[in-house]
Amino acid sequence: MTRPDTPHRTRIKICGLTREADVDAAVAAGADAIGFVLYARSPRAVTAARAGELARRLPPFVQPVLLFVNATPAEITAGLEAVPGALLQFHGDESPADCATPGRPHLRAVRMAPGVDLLDFARRYSRASALLLDAHVEGYGGGGKVFDWSLIPAGVPCPVVLSGGLNPASVTDGIVRVRPWAVDVSSGVESGKGIKDAVLMRRFCEAVRDTDRRLAAEA
Repeated sequence: MTRPDTPHRTRIKICGLTREADVDAAVAAGADAIGFVLYARSPRAVTAARAGELARRLPPFVQPVLLFVNATPAEITAGLEAVPGALLQFHGDESPADCATPGRPHLRAVRMAPGVDLLDFARRYSRASALLLDAHVEGYGGGGKVFDWSLIPAGVPCPVVLSGGLNPASVTDGIVRVRPWAVDVSSGVESGKGIKDAVLMRRFCEAVRDTDRRLAAEA
């Protein structure tokens, strides 16, 4: 249990990794979680078998995350067989029952736009470990776009993961304004789609840690 006087440490998830070197660099940079996209239409897609190969490089306490978009039960099962300890992330039109059926901890993505009732969404997806807030764009995923953070109401009754267009330059502002439990980045630390940049990943993680330290000192 976290003590009331313990400074908050913003968790870092780096998503959409496809190469061994990028997994190693993300871990070295200080990522808490590594995301693998199991959605064939994504430019960052990997197969379940490939996700398993990459996840086996992760040291203890770095969490693998499998991202699905409207996947079949068989596809989810294949992912979990390849990466048994994975956290699931649902990024499509999955219902609360769809998310709960695998019986595993999961994140539920929310496509943020004017009119989205996040408090009601949190109530309906109450079994989610956290809500991942992303931009609402055509298709699935945030497309590297930032959404209006003022759409996030006070009192969301579960952990919030801030996503959508974050990069080493913008993540500080996101943490200061939203105070999320975690941040999620993909395109903001890339040199090309699915090709991560080791320097950008390190700068992103450093920016998060520096911001946490500054906020703790100001508290």
